[in-house]
Order: sequence, then structure tokens, then C-alpha cells
Amino acid sequence: MIELEGLTKRYGDKTAVNDLTFTVRPGIITGFLGPNGAGKSTTMRMVLGLDRPTSGDVRIDGKHYDQLKDPLTYIGALLDAKAVHGGRSAYNHLLCLAQANGIPAKRVHEVLDTVGLTSVAKKMAKGFSLGMGQRLGIAGALLGDPRILMFDEPVNGLDPEGIHWIRNLMKTLASQGRTVFVSSHLMSEMALTADHLVVIGQGRLMADTSMADFIAENSRSYVRVRSPQREQLRDALKEAGIPVTGPDAEVLEVDGEQAEAIGELAARQGIVLHELSPQRASLEEAFMQLTAESVEYHAHDGQPRADAVPGQQQPEAGGQQQWGSEWRQR
Repeated sequence: MIELEGLTKRYGDKTAVNDLTFTVRPGIITGFLGPNGAGKSTTMRMVLGLDRPTSGDVRIDGKHYDQLKDPLTYIGALLDAKAVHGGRSAYNHLLCLAQANGIPAKRVHEVLDTVGLTSVAKKMAKGFSLGMGQRLGIAGALLGDPRILMFDEPVNGLDPEGIHWIRNLMKTLASQGRTVFVSSHLMSEMALTADHLVVIGQGRLMADTSMADFIAENSRSYVRVRSPQREQLRDALKEAGIPVTGPDAEVLEVDGEQAEAIGELAARQGIVLHELSPQRASLEEAFMQLTAESVEYHAHDGQPRADAVPGQQQPEAGGQQQWGSEWRQR
């Protein structure tokens, strides 16, 4: 279990993480979401003692990271797959980690097999592709067979087979009662993987809830209905106290999840339905809705902004100044 209480990190006058309090519980996959620069990586670094909090506290199974004996047996983490000595083979990289943490050498072979790198175990890490580097980083996280796993963008660079593999791996780890904490910008993948969500924006906690509740609370669900007897159906719904909207002359939309009630009402009235389909928002739509006001780095389509001052050069999205501040905040 990972426990954060009032966790805050400031860099000069910039607050990267602002009074975060939440718990990452065992037995489920907790997704960690936020726009670029929200403070996710900084938070993860503080969990591992790589950055010191300005104030607040973070504990791993009740202890600070620097109090853990052989920490890889408590928590395994992938924060930066490139943080590998390029002149070492995959095997020797993992062997160094194992020896520093009192882990038997045979465990190196086990994790190399788990991540599918046995055939390239003797090859230098500098020759690895991005996806192979990710697999090596995941092997390092698994090396101590820890009860807690923390991954920052674990599917980065993986092919579809690799993405499917890491998704199932995380589900298996959670089913074993382990704590799994994963950050990702791939909303479609997170929707398939996470059970619980922690969402932050500009360093502040915005949501700490289940996946289902997060989508329900931050999006619109409705039923799309088409019928050749549209007006008769509209009148029947109105009489039943069911409000109706419609984007065009042929489609009716009914807010909420009332598909069964609408179908039964139409059947009683002898109304023919050509479509009766519940429409539920995606995780991406719910995330965009919640975090719209906390996005710090906006890209533009090249058209003049409404707030642009004539004759004044506007900063380019993704430029050096913005990237620098984003890097510091993350």
C-alpha cells in the first residue's frame, strides 16, 4: 500500500505537487491520470525518495522509502526505461540490481523470461529498441518479486502484442493481492486496465474514485432513439415524464440509461423502433471534461488566438520555454 498525506513539492515559486492525499490500495489497479505538467512524475519520484517533499508525507507499507531494507523486495518501479547503462547487457544490468538488493541470481533468468527478453539477454542495452527497453525496465521492477508495483507509461514503445501482455500482467499482479499504481496518457488502454482512478491537475487532487463512477460523474450518458413514428414517440415519452432532445429531425436523445423503459413504452404504444442504443461516454471524454480548466500546455492550430494582442508574437506550443517548465514540473 502507498499512502500520501498532504504531499507538496515546490521548485522556487512553482508548486508541482500541491497537498496530495490519497491511498493506493492492494488488490486493484489504480490509474494515475493528469495533463502534461500535472505533477504525476514528481509524485512518483517522491514515493521512491528521488525527490524530497517540501511538506507532507508518503509511506510504503507504513515506511519511508529510505527505511526499507532491500527496497526492490518491497516496491518495484519503472519510471524511465532509458535509465540503463548502455554498455551492459540486459542480464548484467539486472544482475547488478539483484546483487545490490540481496536477490538470488536465478531470479534474473526468471524475469527475463517473463518479459520475453531471454533471447537477447547477452546483448548490450544500448542496442535495444524503445519497446525492448520498456520490457527491460519492467523486468527490473519485477526483479524483487515486490508487493507493490509502480509504472510510469509502461506501454510506451510496445507493439500491440506487448501492450496486451503488460495489461494482462498488471491484472495478474493485482489479482495476487499486490498494489499496482500506473500512470499513462493512453486513455483507451487505461479504460481497459484500471479499476480505480486518481486524477490530478496542476498538482492538485481532482478525483479519487472508481473507473465507473469517474465516467458517470464527469460525462453524459444518454439513449439514442430512431423511429418512423418520431412525433408519436416524442409525445409518449413526454407523457411518461421522460425529457427528450434531438440533434436532428430523425434522432431523439434521452438522458440517462433508460433503454429498457423506452423499449417497453414503445411496445405498449405500438411504436416501431429502428434504433435503441445506449450511448456512454469514454474515459477520454470524461477526463477531458474534468481537466479542461487545468490543462497548462495548449497546442494551437496556427490560427490567431482570440486573446492575441495585434503585433505581439505568441509563444509557440511545445517551444523551449514551455518544455522547460513542463520538465521541471514533471
